[in-house]
Amino acid sequence: MGLCEAIVDAVLQRAEGRRVRSVRVRVAGHPVVREVVDQGFAMAAAGTVAEGAELELVVEPPGVVCRACAEWSPVTSARALVACPRCGSLDVASAEDERLVVEEIAFSAETAAQPAAETAGGRR
Repeated sequence: MGLCEAIVDAVLQRAEGRRVRSVRVRVAGHPVVREVVDQGFAMAAAGTVAEGAELELVVEPPGVVCRACAEWSPVTSARALVACPRCGSLDVASAEDERLVVEEIAFSAETAAQPAAETAGGRR
């Protein structure tokens, strides 16, 4: 849930009261389960200007480097975390730092204080 709260906090800092329509986030070096992040984002955004926003995750798989053969490999399974897929060595190390980057935020035309239902009928 901490990852999702961090995303929502970053979005709210930039929203300045504007209703958020969608958010694109790049996550690197940290395995994520999309469904879990989607649900956590929805929970963290509830009651804010980001409530109901679509979350697009761009996930870069974590990688490891083999100290024996210098091969970089994406972590696509639990085995890749402990053994080099190329040479089988157990001397592997994480190749990347974890990163979370909010790449894009799309805002709606209405503000949080001015819902679409009120402006659609011409009432202001």
